[in-house]
Amino acid sequence: MSNTISRRDFLKLTGLGAAVSAVLTGCGPMARYIVRKPYTSMPEYNQTGLSTYYASTCRECPAGCGIIVRTKEGRAITIEGNPQHPVNRGRLCSRGVTAQQGLYNPDRIRGPVFQARGDAGRAKPITWDEAVGVVQQALTSSPDQIAFLLGAAPDHLFDLVSEITATLTAPPPVRYNALATFEGRTTLLEAARLTFGEASLPYFDLANAEVTFAFGANFLENWLSPVAYTRAYGEFRQGRPTRRGYLVVFEPRQSLTAGNADEWIPIRPGSEAILAAVFNRLVAEARGKPVSPAFSTVTVSAAAAASGIAEEKIRELAKMFAASAHALAIPGGSALAQADGLMTAQSLLYLNALVDNLGQPGGVFLTPAEASATDFAAVKELVRRMADSKVKVLFIHGVNPLFEFPAALGFADALSKVPLVISFASFPDETALASDYILPDHTPLESFGYQRVLAGSDRPAYSSFQPVVVPLYDTRATADVLLAAVKQLGTAAAQAFPYKDEVEYIQQKLLPLIDAGGFYTAPEIFTFWSRWLQYGGWWTASPRLTPPPQATPPQGSYSFTPPQELEEGKQFYLITFPNHLGDGSGANRPWLQELPDWMTTVTWNSWVEINPKTAEELGLHDDDVVRISTPYGFVEASVYRYPAIRPDTIAIPFGQGHTALGRWAEGRGCNPAQVLPTTTNPAGDLTYGSVVATILPTGKRRPLARVESKEGIYGEH
Repeated sequence: MSNTISRRDFLKLTGLGAAVSAVLTGCGPMARYIVRKPYTSMPEYNQTGLSTYYASTCRECPAGCGIIVRTKEGRAITIEGNPQHPVNRGRLCSRGVTAQQGLYNPDRIRGPVFQARGDAGRAKPITWDEAVGVVQQALTSSPDQIAFLLGAAPDHLFDLVSEITATLTAPPPVRYNALATFEGRTTLLEAARLTFGEASLPYFDLANAEVTFAFGANFLENWLSPVAYTRAYGEFRQGRPTRRGYLVVFEPRQSLTAGNADEWIPIRPGSEAILAAVFNRLVAEARGKPVSPAFSTVTVSAAAAASGIAEEKIRELAKMFAASAHALAIPGGSALAQADGLMTAQSLLYLNALVDNLGQPGGVFLTPAEASATDFAAVKELVRRMADSKVKVLFIHGVNPLFEFPAALGFADALSKVPLVISFASFPDETALASDYILPDHTPLESFGYQRVLAGSDRPAYSSFQPVVVPLYDTRATADVLLAAVKQLGTAAAQAFPYKDEVEYIQQKLLPLIDAGGFYTAPEIFTFWSRWLQYGGWWTASPRLTPPPQATPPQGSYSFTPPQELEEGKQFYLITFPNHLGDGSGANRPWLQELPDWMTTVTWNSWVEINPKTAEELGLHDDDVVRISTPYGFVEASVYRYPAIRPDTIAIPFGQGHTALGRWAEGRGCNPAQVLPTTTNPAGDLTYGSVVATILPTGKRRPLARVESKEGIYGEH
């Protein structure tokens, strides 16, 4: 934000009544010029002990939940859900509640620095004028040698960078986030395009469904828009007094979603596609509809043999799904992280068409928002270009590839071949410390911006960001840095980006919303901007979902890839799953570290979940440290005997194992990205679900901190 005019100066200049009141809460058209003063320099109108509230957006994941931040005497005190926001309607997850621990984290990067790739002897602070000069000089490189690697948020920065690269004729930005991979977002988009003819994320009307089959879609934890789907799950269970929704979850390890289901079906990893196919055949037959050629040769016996589920159980479930008036099938997560992941998603989306739920209550709709996901195949191509010395300048924002990417991808080696690496990280993560320059962005609670709502809203929606406090340190909005650098490139670039600053750019992007039929409007952008900040975004007054225009089954006969056979007692399917630490960026929040895992209650560490029967056969006990090896690497973790997992499967949570990121993140647990593959499914998503591992005892023990009692589960003391 600019320091041109303080609140006190602005009051002297205006003397307006109601308009001034709007400005005081950061909602007026002059909000970008106003500094949220800290307690040591409070303006005269602010009374000690009284709170001021700001509407903004949670950026702890890309879902775009609305938040209300209570501030007192210049400090952010508490964060709650915005009750008017169509995504979360007042609710908020644990990551959103702890966002101010990012704002006040003592390990934040406090100003621009020449990092010198971690060489402490050469590192030195620089001014922002010098930083803008570095960026401007970097943008004069040959366009095909410039690369941007961005995270999943914020959308306004992605839009700006996309316009800059198009103007410079540089490659478009690559956008990646580990959570999007764990969601299977790219696969779901491609499956929707093939099935419905539109590359739009489906909206699953869980609240109005009667019977729901979920394949890997852990919507109560991290999938797409978990707060929105958790709210819908409550309606699904208790929203109708005469009936209660019935949930069946198919996954090899019991997640929080499976733990709250009526039935958990522990299928073998890699069998999801053939099981979805046989459901298509059985449901079509039960409803008297033609069976697609892709499913006509699939037999119940083959699906039972592949999945480990009894034939009679498969027939029973198919009969229940076919008989329901409001049946719903949801694909996602680990079910799509297989070689046949795209086929699984297509089969389950088409299964919805077989029960005639497209565009119906309890069925499938298409979200109106434009999706801008980058598949992992594009990430692999960027790394290949880096390794071949075809990238001279790499800009990184909102993603930590040295932590989030599989080690087998070779990003660290490829990075060493890029002459200039500029990070905009707010925290000293692994990638920032390996960069030449760190030009720290504001944290989300100090920022302007917007996020398009993709999957959790039943209507078109944009979520807005606004600063709730004055920036604590010498940080600067990345959009402002890029705009300043582009203006120095020459007349043509300056004409292409005539915006004074980030706020003016955002306002220009909001112009189409004025006449788009939202629940508020305005005659011009400045009044619209006031309401945009006041309400925390823009959305329509009523639902506006689109029914899929068509439903096309997978074409031709399909040869299913069977699950890999294991050497009994020596090899195991390995599952990697995210918990409340998200993509790992939440590991520097002590509240999240202290929060017990949903299913194991473990805190402050990593663990490997092993079925008690398997552990007994291997001679393993709780807290024994074992080495988990795959063809791509190894990690070490303490054993947690977990009854709700298949005996042939083990699981490790994602998010720990940092070697940087601050005092609360470093040196805790292991990073399972070290043992993941780089292979992709036909949609380009990482096949992290098709990994086979071995277990080797190390002879060491590392007790896990957990809330539960071992005595209550295993009778141990």
